[in-house]
Amino acid sequence: MIRPRAALLLALPLLSALLAPSAARAAEVNLYTTREPGLMRPLTDRFTQETGVKVNTVFVQGGLAERLAAEGSRSRADVAMVVDVGNLMELVDRNLTQPVRSQALESAIPAPLRDPQGRWFALSTRARAIYASRERIPEAEAAKLTYEDLADPRFKGRVCIRSGQHPYNTALFSILMIHHGEAWLRDYLTKLHANLARRATGGDREVARDILAGLCDVGLANTYYAGLMLSGQGGEEQKRWGEAVRVILPQAETAVNISGGAVTRHAPNRAEAVRFLEFLASAEAQSMYADANFENPVRPGTPVNPIVAGFGTLTPREVSLPEVASRRALASRIVDEVGFDR
Repeated sequence: MIRPRAALLLALPLLSALLAPSAARAAEVNLYTTREPGLMRPLTDRFTQETGVKVNTVFVQGGLAERLAAEGSRSRADVAMVVDVGNLMELVDRNLTQPVRSQALESAIPAPLRDPQGRWFALSTRARAIYASRERIPEAEAAKLTYEDLADPRFKGRVCIRSGQHPYNTALFSILMIHHGEAWLRDYLTKLHANLARRATGGDREVARDILAGLCDVGLANTYYAGLMLSGQGGEEQKRWGEAVRVILPQAETAVNISGGAVTRHAPNRAEAVRFLEFLASAEAQSMYADANFENPVRPGTPVNPIVAGFGTLTPREVSLPEVASRRALASRIVDEVGFDR
């Protein structure tokens, strides 16, 4: 006959064995991201160093929402991280995120840059700037440029831009539509298309490249691309591209997009997911993010990279991010209707 005490002692090893895998699983967080893993690695490594929580990064180049929806309750994803407000809102609209209440996140991230219900959080802002030729656009003229100016006849055959359907541009067009109206945007895109020096294609860095080559004089591109080029991270050739342009932030009306993250609906490691987002909003991580990616931190008081600081003070155009996302489909349709990418 086995006494109760002896039975308990015999059961303890079995109980420990059963609990051990669960504890091991709790010491990890699974990140699904559309951001290149190399850009995130310094942050994920630092988080693991500080907390002991391992970050398993899954790079999803496209269709992140579709993948999460297909995986459903079987998904191992804990945190979803994307660029562009439209992609972030798609996750929310498809019920692929869950609410989070966190004093750390709410105190670090200004209210306009997070969901009131905690279903998404901006982690950096991305300014859509005007690139202007240092050689052919006088500094005084460049400093006064606005997005609206690029549709002016004086820039006929002088504008370069990537596809109008790219999320960076549909977000900008949505912001302009909110301020000016649908009819205005249709007219603006028609006139802007008439001013293009080449077909709307390529990427933001190619805008600087083509300005250096004399193919165009002005264009639209994100500020962090200029930071990457000027820092030499893209090599000496791209550094020359960056040096050929002035980066103009339209004063009091710069269009700003975001990168952001959310805890997924079926996160198996919810506590670790929240902890990871809190880390990404911390002063340390925000500084690392600014220096590594040349984007603008969301945490107030966090300095931007010195190269980015040289572009001037960023004053975002006031607009609701969910409203920007809600207008994106209409902006995309107008891009097609005016034949912008043809």
